[in-house]
Amino acid sequence: MSCHLRYRRAERRRRLGTLLIGVAALALFAADLAAGSSGMTLDRLFAAMAAGPDAMEPDAIILWSVRLPMSATAFMVGAALGLAGLLIQTITANALASPSTLGITSGASFGAALAIAFGWSFMGELWMGTIAAAFVFALLISAGILSLGRFRGMTPGTLILAGIIMNFFFTALQQFLQYRSSPETAQLIAGWTFGNLERSSLLAAGAAAGALVLTLVFMLPNAWKLTALTVGEERAKSLGIAVGRLRLAAFAAAALLVAASVSFIGTVAFVGLVAPHAAKLILGDDARDLIPASTLLGGALLLASALTAKLLSTGAMLPVGIVTSLVGVPFLFWLLLRDRGGLNA
Repeated sequence: MSCHLRYRRAERRRRLGTLLIGVAALALFAADLAAGSSGMTLDRLFAAMAAGPDAMEPDAIILWSVRLPMSATAFMVGAALGLAGLLIQTITANALASPSTLGITSGASFGAALAIAFGWSFMGELWMGTIAAAFVFALLISAGILSLGRFRGMTPGTLILAGIIMNFFFTALQQFLQYRSSPETAQLIAGWTFGNLERSSLLAAGAAAGALVLTLVFMLPNAWKLTALTVGEERAKSLGIAVGRLRLAAFAAAALLVAASVSFIGTVAFVGLVAPHAAKLILGDDARDLIPASTLLGGALLLASALTAKLLSTGAMLPVGIVTSLVGVPFLFWLLLRDRGGLNA
């Protein structure tokens, strides 16, 4: 069998894998729409969707006012975090790197908490001020991690330790901010630490989708550069790739994705860690396949977590961040055991 034929077959398998991931994400989206305390069969779901957002039927009101914004937000936020995780793992060459393990999520969350506590607005809108503050802090953490990675003797393991330090630091700052705030503001900030989809809205979904589209427009044409970077920095440079500029752009994109996600529903851990690894297990290491697959798997993972949270809840919905942590912690342990020989390489 010729190399060309083997390549074509492998390419078809990768495309089929991406298609199946997309179908799974769509099925989870429909299941999440149908799930809830009131219950909704598929025929009622389709009827409510066909009735439109202005209909006065109870099913239509529940679907368009509550469930659709929540499911759309879950998918878009999960997709944004999945893509952010892939970018961070690629440019740091670290299997354990993610927005949560490197402290980027906690930094963005603290920035959002500052904006809430002090009522910062941007262009007259509080939600835009919250996103701006979250983005600035996420970008600062990303720049710090990028600088640390250039230190001589800085290994992947010590980079993760630096991320843990960042997490503790910004968690402490956020707790201090809660302590000094009014009870109402403190309660609002505290809700951000759990990742709560009850604050979902079409605006939240739109913000995450906007960040996602901007990142995909830039990253998809440069996917081959990310693939080359996985082979080695010197090899990438020999191909004419400006590695420093690529890393900076990828970190900025990841910071934007995290900020757009955290600033609405709060901290959601481990989606950015699990989704890229799942994509690599299914499709291999080519960034041209991993970018769409990690995006879809991130959305599917958060939808599955949201569905689980609904099924486990008897009253108020369980914060989705708790579910993702329960899944992510054992996955992180598995990665540590699998890569224990390479963490200090």
